[in-house]
Amino acid sequence: MNLDQAHAIVTGGASGLGGATAEYLRGHGASVHILDRDPAGARFADSIGAGFTETDVTDEVSVAGAVAAARGAMGRISVCVNCAGIVAGERTLGRDGPHRLDSFRRIIDVNLIGSFNVLRLAAAAMAENDGPERGVIINTASVAAFDGQKGQAAYAASKAGIAGMTLPLARDLAGVGIRVCAIAPGIFATPMLRGLPQDVQDSLAAEVTFPRRLGDPVEFARTAGFIIETGYLNGEVIRLDGALRMR
Repeated sequence: MNLDQAHAIVTGGASGLGGATAEYLRGHGASVHILDRDPAGARFADSIGAGFTETDVTDEVSVAGAVAAARGAMGRISVCVNCAGIVAGERTLGRDGPHRLDSFRRIIDVNLIGSFNVLRLAAAAMAENDGPERGVIINTASVAAFDGQKGQAAYAASKAGIAGMTLPLARDLAGVGIRVCAIAPGIFATPMLRGLPQDVQDSLAAEVTFPRRLGDPVEFARTAGFIIETGYLNGEVIRLDGALRMR
């Protein structure tokens, strides 16, 4: 699938990794529809010539409506890139007692169940496309899926779930011509990280093997583009981390 033939939905596409991906795909001729809970994302979508639907990825009705809106605007959906996600740090047993169950559940709901909620409905739309390859689904895992640090039990579990369902999803959807991959980014210069003090950013970058810097969101976007265009790439979780191994 060439990028200029792609009709993509991007969750979390108003900023960060999702925003970079949406902009990259549009810059290479793809039709793009952004799904994001932030209504201000509509302005970003307008600026890059993309569509926008305010969406809660954890809500079945919200996502069903967004997928229908995207399909109506673009005519079809052939690519789904799931970048919507949240992160929070909390130890299993901290000074204030055990890890709050509601915060653990919230991270799983958004990062893992939210991604599955979107991709399952996107897959149903893709299955109605013509041709031997009908769609590509790309989920966002994390190096935390493999090297989770202290305080990352919930986040690491959510991203390990993304990694773990990649191959079963690819096998499930092979019969309808849909490929599934995941990208596991390391430490990237998203708006959240850029908001940290410079010395903290420098300390994080120093942990990367090479190149010793934060990842550029455009590098994530290029990897997504490579997956879309490489038809033999399926069922894989690709680490994008400068050989970072967290301790």
